[in-house]
Amino acid sequence: MRAVRELHAPSQPELRQLVATHIRDLIALALGATREAAEIARGRSLSAARLRAIKVDIARNLGRADLSGRAVANRHQVSARYVQTLFEADGTTFTGYVRDQRLAYAHHMLSNAAVAVHSVSAIAFDAGFGDLSHFNRDFRRRYGASPTEVRAAAHWERR
Repeated sequence: MRAVRELHAPSQPELRQLVATHIRDLIALALGATREAAEIARGRSLSAARLRAIKVDIARNLGRADLSGRAVANRHQVSARYVQTLFEADGTTFTGYVRDQRLAYAHHMLSNAAVAVHSVSAIAFDAGFGDLSHFNRDFRRRYGASPTEVRAAAHWERR
């Protein structure tokens, strides 16, 4: 604890709070916190923060056909394997997460009257899909309807 006190205290209140919270979390985990407290502490961990930052990166670059685990890892200065490990710990894979985000984006766009003038293929490519048949198959598997059917249903709901 003396080492912590000898460090120069962060000048920003938010940073001081973050340091204090992190130290409390580490102590709670080391002493055997309850399951609920341990889950809260893990949710505030470095790996959780990295995963959140990577997910934000993915959202910003979703439409890029060249979005890959390696490219994201390079931008975050970590290994591609570490990125895979973060997603595995979250119960998914990098590829699965990106696919799900792209499908959700496409579904949102197909349900949006403001973009009804765009073709299904244009929306698929904007979402980052490079292969239209792959998009259609994944979309139907995820939503139980084709992109055209989803667009038509959204059109009828607006009437």
